[in-house]
Amino acid sequence: MDSQKIITSLQNPLVKKVLQLKEKSRERKKTGLFIIEGLREIELAQKGGYVIETVLYCDAINSNLQIQAPEEIAISRPVYEKLAYRQTTEGVLAIAKSKHHTLDTLKFKTKNPLILVAEAPEKPGNIGALLRTADAANLDAVLIANPKSDLYNPNIIRSSVGCLFTTQIATGTTEEIISVLQKEKITINCAALTASQNYIEADFTKPTAIVVGTEATGLSDTWLTSSDQNIIIPMQGEIDSMNVSVSAAILIFEAKRQRGF
Repeated sequence: MDSQKIITSLQNPLVKKVLQLKEKSRERKKTGLFIIEGLREIELAQKGGYVIETVLYCDAINSNLQIQAPEEIAISRPVYEKLAYRQTTEGVLAIAKSKHHTLDTLKFKTKNPLILVAEAPEKPGNIGALLRTADAANLDAVLIANPKSDLYNPNIIRSSVGCLFTTQIATGTTEEIISVLQKEKITINCAALTASQNYIEADFTKPTAIVVGTEATGLSDTWLTSSDQNIIIPMQGEIDSMNVSVSAAILIFEAKRQRGF
């Protein structure tokens, strides 16, 4: 990539802007912009319909990049190392426009949707892992109830390996999401420890939402009282729960098995 603009100063206003977007959720929300790091992640974002405003690249790391953006700016290695989370990426970052993730934007890919709902997930690593599973299973959507984390947190983008951009995501309150699911006649299956049946015995062949809560507190009573069926993964050890992303993966791929995929 060739550019007339080359940034070498850590005090450059654009460098400061990128650092703000990387580190501060408030800045991301105020500007509607966020940072993507890595060639694969940027390509997945473009494929997912995200608008890339600016690409910043380091020729000293990779001089063969082919990414089209309205603005392409070369940066020095010290600047890249200041901005990047990972030094193993391909020497490229992008400033992109975030999307709106409201429930009214939902469009299911199939007439028999399979959806993952996560209530109040906090850890970016768990959210990223859930999105990777959703991509692997080609789910119709991931719905996040009462979100605690900014979806464009760099740790979520990194831990999802770009699956944030490949998966349809919507957020809302627990009550709003339950209302949408009931309106669409989607069966609500809540992962719970009480009043539950073995997940193997549940029917996931019709329009289905699999709902998971946090490892610490599980699902709220609102979900449990609205559930069509509570399901459980039997434990054989001393503890009664697994990592939420592992549990979700087990349930989702049982649903996929039942559906013949």
